[in-house]
Amino acid sequence: MWAEVRGIAAEFRHLDATTLGPEEFARELAAANPEALVACWKTPPLPAVLPPRLRYVCYLTGSVKRLVSPAHLRQGLLLSNWGKSISRIVAEGALAHVLACLRRATFWTIGMHQGGAWKDEHAQTASLFGRKVGLHGFGQVARELVKLLRPFEVEITAVAPDVTPEIEREWGVRRAASLEALFAENDIVVEVAPLIPETFRVVQEHHFRRLRPGSVFVNVGRADIVDEEALVRVAREGRLQFGLDVFSVEPLPADHPLRGMLNVSLTPHLAGPTTDRRRDAGAWALRNLRAYAAGETLVAQITPEDYELRT
Repeated sequence: MWAEVRGIAAEFRHLDATTLGPEEFARELAAANPEALVACWKTPPLPAVLPPRLRYVCYLTGSVKRLVSPAHLRQGLLLSNWGKSISRIVAEGALAHVLACLRRATFWTIGMHQGGAWKDEHAQTASLFGRKVGLHGFGQVARELVKLLRPFEVEITAVAPDVTPEIEREWGVRRAASLEALFAENDIVVEVAPLIPETFRVVQEHHFRRLRPGSVFVNVGRADIVDEEALVRVAREGRLQFGLDVFSVEPLPADHPLRGMLNVSLTPHLAGPTTDRRRDAGAWALRNLRAYAAGETLVAQITPEDYELRT
């Protein structure tokens, strides 16, 4: 991929921006004056005044708001991100958490490694087959998760503005009446909504209280959609299972109360892409760079209207 990206344009420069502050980066960017910029997680924010030739920013990863402003897009800057290239991997991470919670993987892993634990008449595990699953959000990750859930013969409901009757028929899901109903009516709830002002800490303690004992809540979306303090309070009671990949403070502090809870499955914000599948995002970017060079339509282009709906 490295050789291919170098060959797309006659002029190519690799700038390691990980050691640069915003001002230094702005100076380097102005000096290079590129037509296209490939950016990544650690690329500093673009300056307010862009280099005169810069026309296209190909962002290798997901959330673009820390890199590009709405003003840049209004000025005509083209922008794309990794689109749905890693959605299936994040969905796989969500499924892993669901299964880990149902099988009480944290409890048994720690107990068997450290405490000599073995099953007795009180041991409890659960299966995903035939369960009711609720999705908060119905973007690309949720849709890939629906595909992964189909072999388990589950009933799926969703809460999202874009779950129309047409979407219900196409994807075989049912729109829940409300977020409260989503929690009350399902055994498993997966958080995959975008973080926008309307969803900031929209999941509160009373939502968790609607889940029946033994139910599962998984978050592979954004931590601040959930009131994390309320989640901790409920998790301490031990009646629910939680699978969490995202947290309000990252890295998760070593003394955070979620650490050590045997009813909580934890991963350090790596639901996706996995190390081996980062290549999918690279291949997606190369396809867009080739399309731009040929004057063709970009995929996963983010318009000013799309920008406001993004995390």
